[in-house]
Amino acid sequence: MSKRQLCILGSTGSIGCNTLDVVRLHPDKFQVLSLSAHASVDVLFEQCVEFKPQQVVMVSVKHAALLLNKLNNANITNINVLSGEQALIDIAECSSTDTVMAAIVGAAGLMPTLAAVNAGKRVLLANKEALVTSGAIFMRAVKASGAELLPIDSEHNAIFQCLPVNQQTKVGECNLLDNGISKILLTGSGGPFRNTPIETLSSVTPDQACNHPNWNMGRKISVDSATMMNKGLEFIEAKWLFNVDAKDIKVVLHPQSTIHSMVQYKDGSVIAQMGNPDMRTPIAHALSFPERIESGVAPLDFFNTQAFEFQDVNFSRFPNLKLAIEACKQGQAACTALNAANEVAVAAFLDEKIKFTDIFKINETSVKKFVSQEVENINDAIVLDKQVRIYAQTLLADFTVAFNDAVAE
Repeated sequence: MSKRQLCILGSTGSIGCNTLDVVRLHPDKFQVLSLSAHASVDVLFEQCVEFKPQQVVMVSVKHAALLLNKLNNANITNINVLSGEQALIDIAECSSTDTVMAAIVGAAGLMPTLAAVNAGKRVLLANKEALVTSGAIFMRAVKASGAELLPIDSEHNAIFQCLPVNQQTKVGECNLLDNGISKILLTGSGGPFRNTPIETLSSVTPDQACNHPNWNMGRKISVDSATMMNKGLEFIEAKWLFNVDAKDIKVVLHPQSTIHSMVQYKDGSVIAQMGNPDMRTPIAHALSFPERIESGVAPLDFFNTQAFEFQDVNFSRFPNLKLAIEACKQGQAACTALNAANEVAVAAFLDEKIKFTDIFKINETSVKKFVSQEVENINDAIVLDKQVRIYAQTLLADFTVAFNDAVAE
């Protein structure tokens, strides 16, 4: 069997590095053709030295020049260094590539991921924002091109593994009801603030929010996990991946993150996918599907595993999750607005400009402002995304003043 030819979008992030960990174990199965990063010169340089891609992209022109200089100094002259957002699209749709890991965080990953879809690639979807931002538009493109879409998020990958085999080849067009499935059970740990008194959440720091009890993730996604917005985005993503309605999905808190998600069948059976909380497991599954390969993750040791706990969600503690579920019901404009506002709000919180609880206020206000806007095509989604970001930035001013006053006191 010939090697899969890989493009890894976002290779220096958590998902990208974990993907290369799996690839490292299987040099006979995978060839890295292209890598991309935003500005992490040193990490991408080391990846270039080890994996010898043909092309690399740094979105930042300045950092692309720094990378090229490092490569030249190391006498590595056979790697084409590109820069800019268009270059991401170019490597994603490159004819030499058959598999694209879409791991760029946020809406910035939408267009290169869509380019890979339009080119009919096997797309390993770790960028949940692509589906949240463009939903039906994205899935129509998958169907039109014949691209193969495989979910990387541990929850969606778990659901995928629990489906009947005949539905695993129909991502986006599943008919779960006719195949005996009554509900998708989407698990979430509850993050670092699952038991924190609600009245103290306004004073938590970025470092506290990023201290996830189970997963080692980037700062943006860690904050999303702390607000449970991450689960809200996954809720919306599940709707599109598995062709279900909001009423067919239930979020279940599972603090140990050992059960990654479950599928409930009409006959009373519940099938769960379990494993140690390590993203290399779903990555290896999708890279090699339908085969199974070594991921580097130790098998679950049931004799040393903590007891399984399950809880319902307290929406007073996690209002962002409720907001996302409502957006899923309201339509594409609400989902696009939610994601754009959240990216602005989380960045402001990480920069210590607003309080943790202000993230929800900015998200809620933004969704209400744009919920009725029409989103018929990808250009509509991009325009709306930009409009919401501008609006959310204007909201930040009032919250920043209040935050600074509180700090001064």
